[in-house]
Amino acid sequence: MAQSDYVQPQTRAGVRTAEIDAGLRAHMNKIYGTMSVGLVMTGLVAWALSMLAVTSDPSNATAAIREGTYLTDLGYALYASPLKWVLMFAPLAFVFGISAGVNKMSAPVLQLTFYAFAAVMGASISSIFLIYTGASIVQTFFITAAAFAGLSLYGYTTQRDISGWGSFLIMGVIGILIASVVNIFLASSALAFGISAIGVLVFAGLTAYDTQRLKSEYIMYATHPGAGEMLGKSAILGALSLYLNFINMFMMLLSLFGNRE
Repeated sequence: MAQSDYVQPQTRAGVRTAEIDAGLRAHMNKIYGTMSVGLVMTGLVAWALSMLAVTSDPSNATAAIREGTYLTDLGYALYASPLKWVLMFAPLAFVFGISAGVNKMSAPVLQLTFYAFAAVMGASISSIFLIYTGASIVQTFFITAAAFAGLSLYGYTTQRDISGWGSFLIMGVIGILIASVVNIFLASSALAFGISAIGVLVFAGLTAYDTQRLKSEYIMYATHPGAGEMLGKSAILGALSLYLNFINMFMMLLSLFGNRE
């Protein structure tokens, strides 16, 4: 075999690898960018609703939270009326709806649905601004962000195959979900502590696992021609997965370490 015959395929393989690497970076940037927009929307909606839900003027109040702080009509509807149950379970219904309809949605529709979900999640968790101090919420957010970044970086860079974590982590999520629903009625502080402590570990593991999974999925899809639409949806679904890991880890850390009003 002539030397030129050997060099040419090697060069083409190197170019192909470089293209995949560049595409992977762009794909992951889109995932993190979409997730970040969703987190901003969630935070803004949660903060805005919490501001509209309370008042210091008792003449405009529906119910008292504590001395000097009262619920407005909107606050009563969100946090004290039967609507609170709809608000509590609406994000879960959204996730099931996205999972069921993803094949029928285009990538742009899926992205808009994700942003709508992020807004609904903001409404669902807006009560944290009534329960915890603002400083505690900000501090917990940055702790969560630092932990998330480290875990996601590990999942992206590790050479170890952690795909075997998946089944155990999903079982953990199901267990946490069931225990959380049960504790709505039991209102056990010990069970709530246990759920939060285990939940932090489960969603920390899922952050690393999902990051590696998303990286592997891109490499698999990139070898198929005409996979643009598939990759577009994969990026949004990946953003949803990481967003859920972040939000759940944040809420459980806040439950464990947050300073209450």
